[in-house]
Amino acid sequence: MATILRRIDQSQNIARFYELDVQLGLFGDVSVTRHWGRIGSNGQSKQHWFPTETAANDLGAKLQRQKERRGYMQIAPSPNTRSSPLV
Repeated sequence: MATILRRIDQSQNIARFYELDVQLGLFGDVSVTRHWGRIGSNGQSKQHWFPTETAANDLGAKLQRQKERRGYMQIAPSPNTRSSPLV
């Protein structure tokens, strides 16, 4: 399941989203997909591949902590992403 974070500050004209998703690959590897941008835009994406689930979850947790320190708040999971046993 994806973790969706948002940062909205109208006084600074900030309206951003950040999505993290950890998923199994076809060959036993694990990916961390990041999707970010301004709310209302298509944004950008980047994938990181790892040989183990532990390494992928460590990166996902680290990125989430960084964003939360910068003022992002977690919102409800995305309804169009499947539930993952890794998260």
